[in-house]
Amino acid sequence: MPFVKATDAAIPLHVVEAEACEAFLTTLPDAARNWAAQQGFTGALGQVLTVPDAAGQPLMALFGFGTSAKRARSRFHMGTAAAKLPKGTYDIASGLSGRDLEEAALAWLLASYKFDRYRKPAVMGASLVAPKGIDAARIETIAQGEILTRNLINTPASDMGPQELEEAARALASEFDADINVITGDDLIPANFPMIHTVGRASTRAPRLLDIRWGTAGPQLTLVGKGVCFDTGGLNIKPGGSMGLMKKDMGGAATVLGLAHMIMGVGLPLRLRVLIPAVENAIDGNAFRPQDILTSRKGLTVEINNTDAEGRLVLADALTLSDEDDPELVISMATLTGAARVAVGPDLSPFFTDSDTHASALSKAAAQVADPVWRMPFHAPYEEMIEPGIADLDNAPKGGFAGSITAALFLRRFVESPYIHFDIYGWQPTAAPARPAGGVGMGARAVLEALPEMLGL
Repeated sequence: MPFVKATDAAIPLHVVEAEACEAFLTTLPDAARNWAAQQGFTGALGQVLTVPDAAGQPLMALFGFGTSAKRARSRFHMGTAAAKLPKGTYDIASGLSGRDLEEAALAWLLASYKFDRYRKPAVMGASLVAPKGIDAARIETIAQGEILTRNLINTPASDMGPQELEEAARALASEFDADINVITGDDLIPANFPMIHTVGRASTRAPRLLDIRWGTAGPQLTLVGKGVCFDTGGLNIKPGGSMGLMKKDMGGAATVLGLAHMIMGVGLPLRLRVLIPAVENAIDGNAFRPQDILTSRKGLTVEINNTDAEGRLVLADALTLSDEDDPELVISMATLTGAARVAVGPDLSPFFTDSDTHASALSKAAAQVADPVWRMPFHAPYEEMIEPGIADLDNAPKGGFAGSITAALFLRRFVESPYIHFDIYGWQPTAAPARPAGGVGMGARAVLEALPEMLGL
């Protein structure tokens, strides 16, 4: 739901911190103050109260903003107000400014998200007037990019295979007048994308490489997203409990498409390239096998010690391609390892980079836009763990230690350009303000905010 235009009928919404609640209430008319006291409004985080006028119509609405300590434990608090307030048009009248106001506005838009492709669309409730003092068009663009990511991840694999992911990429390219090229099926072999073809060849749905280009001037940014539309684990088949969420294994692709929407929508002055290896890791007579040795686009050989570590294989070929036109920055995003979830849980986006400058820019930006990230190390002493001896690289080192780091080190072998890798989850396990359970973007808003500093825009 976009912002709405201001009208005389808009209901003033006051955001009230717990510490300032008593003082705020003294500024209200007697009837409104008494009503708030009778309803027990204290400014506690998440409290919502509609104050009626003498005719019983809404005079104003109050939203409790709690204490700074309480707010620090979550984010997107205004999403609670958007969900709880009765139907109507609201205008934030007091209590927020600067970054807090931007976050509140975005939270309101994201709180309206419902994945209703397979059921009757939900009736939209409260709407918000575009707050004064923010770039409303930018916030709407960011929300649209996030909603694109959520919709792609939430769509089951029956309706989101490589072909459907291609269609989504084509729709995005068309929207922003970008160029797109797709290499499909057996054409991947003469085009020298052997590992993308190998991982996807067992599926009835052909593997492909999606390649979007936009912009004609400025530094080049290349985004690479893991597009494994469903992952059975291959011949190292996953147990049922681990396969249940594998529709989200294309979360990296969904996130870079959402990020690309944001970048093009706000018009960043750069040249953008988006590469997505789109495959389904299935089981058939021609599926690749444990102990196979594959030769990558870069020429490095890879021993397959687990067919369920397929994401790094398709990314490797795409990363090699990304490097071939010398971009100023390459960023990959992938739902790559369970080890990353063990390390930081589902809410943080771990990232790897050799650049302290890029790491600092990302961490600062993440704090500003409420999109938390955490730097992980490209730890050189672990390089030996991905060198099996029989081939150049091992796709699944034994031992179980440092799985996210060894996966990142594997990917780094295929990139010479400045490189950042995100090992994201792409899923909200339990509902939170403005983030219903299900697919979710991670890291994209932090990257968008950091790009001007990282690329000197």
